[in-house]
Amino acid sequence: MRVLLELSGVRVVRDGTILLDSISVNAAAGEFIGLVGPNGAGKSTLLRAAACVEPIDSGNIRINGAGARSLTPISRARLLSFLPQERDVHWAVTAEAVVALGRFPYGQPGKLDAADLAAVDRALAEMDAKGFRHRVMQSLSGGEQTRIHLARVFATGALIVLCDEPTAALDPKHALSVLDALRKKADDGALVIAALHDLDLAARYCSRIVVLDHGRIIADGPPADALSDDVIAAAFDVRAERIGADRTLRLSLNR
Repeated sequence: MRVLLELSGVRVVRDGTILLDSISVNAAAGEFIGLVGPNGAGKSTLLRAAACVEPIDSGNIRINGAGARSLTPISRARLLSFLPQERDVHWAVTAEAVVALGRFPYGQPGKLDAADLAAVDRALAEMDAKGFRHRVMQSLSGGEQTRIHLARVFATGALIVLCDEPTAALDPKHALSVLDALRKKADDGALVIAALHDLDLAARYCSRIVVLDHGRIIADGPPADALSDDVIAAAFDVRAERIGADRTLRLSLNR
């Protein structure tokens, strides 16, 4: 498979604290990579660094074979789309207008052509959000806003999709529908990397898991290997237990 994103020896230090320490990851088209780890492990920093919105102190990042620094912002935006953890909208715009921002790399959001309009409509449908396309963002619930922001990411049509906690604030139905949509993106040939907190859902949906702890990768591989009982205990300081015929993961405190 074609490698779309390469991080080599990436290091990020802020105020004397090492947030990422020698991170190296090659990620290919068709992969759905779950990024997991305890709070403060470096998941958001890694995604922000990969999206080129977090400066790195050393190392290299390549996007679709090109050095990240060599790409223009427009070229990079066509290749990579990012859903950050912070998604506040501070002005009164419609949900449809927010999704249309995903077409910015191809023109001006206020002047959408037929291809842009089709991409916006398709993205809204993928997120089951066409019913509130004309509502102002502030009138939507947190979960509805998340679906709109993810539709914006999809509207770009980028080869690389990075998502920081895409299921946060979603009810079970829409959390599953979001993961279904991300899985389909990967199955259709995109690279999807998502920071996730639910280890069971990560194991079910992701083809590969990267486990971070204190800014370092401590496991990287298929879910069954990367989310072994020993790795979970080391990263999260909890006890893992597999129950039932489908080996559902159950976690409990070490006592």
